[in-house]
Amino acid sequence: MQKVAVWNSRGTAVQEFDLATRAIKWAAVAALFTMLALPFAARAEMPTCNAPLDVIRFANPLSHVSQKIGTHQPIVIVAIGSSSTAGAGASSPSANYPSRLQAELRQRFPGHPITVLNRGVNGEEIADMLKRFDMAVVAAKPDLVIWQLGTNSVLRDHQLRDHGASIRAGLAKIRAIGADVILIDPQYAPKVIAKPEAEPMVELLAATAKREDVDLFPRFNVMKHWYNVDHMKFASFVSPDGVHMNDWSYGCLAKGLSIAIADAVERPVLSAAVMSAFVP
Repeated sequence: MQKVAVWNSRGTAVQEFDLATRAIKWAAVAALFTMLALPFAARAEMPTCNAPLDVIRFANPLSHVSQKIGTHQPIVIVAIGSSSTAGAGASSPSANYPSRLQAELRQRFPGHPITVLNRGVNGEEIADMLKRFDMAVVAAKPDLVIWQLGTNSVLRDHQLRDHGASIRAGLAKIRAIGADVILIDPQYAPKVIAKPEAEPMVELLAATAKREDVDLFPRFNVMKHWYNVDHMKFASFVSPDGVHMNDWSYGCLAKGLSIAIADAVERPVLSAAVMSAFVP
């Protein structure tokens, strides 16, 4: 076994090292530093979660949620939708947007019990959701309902002529229980934008939200901004299936929603600095 000695100025050996043992120790230390450095390197490569403030800001206040916040009462939010609410494309249930939104809102409103219930079901269209509104939404007695809709109808090339009436029927059920409403439109993803009904569906939802005086989170335009303005590749924010979001974009969606909700609840006291903090 090869050893090396360290000598002092008088030529006396003061310490002897086993080179093999020392090499193993330094290799372990180097590996530890490499492991510690990896998350920071990965974080540096992550894109910035970004969206124009005039795009994500809601047109209407969330008066019911605001009242609950003001009186320190628990808040229940129901997220109803299809696979991108259920969490297709996410690596785990904790990475879908309702789970991330709950964490974001609890951080923004510390001390307020906030629960986000995930009522997403893969493959559903608007009519399918309406059939389970009473059990999935009304029975939970929510303070806020976030309704993600439209994507599956687009992917299946279904005509939009009856969708406006169906959306209004769902909104009527939500209004009847006094809850606030946020609509979420389709995602800007390769297999979605390839369909001719994609833009018309986005326009229909925007027009319906305006006519019915409810808020809309424009997911389509936010993701389009990432692609066209931030020059992100689809692989950065869309799952390999070309349809669903991934962990990063679900987290960014939740971040944007939490900012828009907080602004709508406390609009007079929020500063521009808070609104600009659209970073995951």
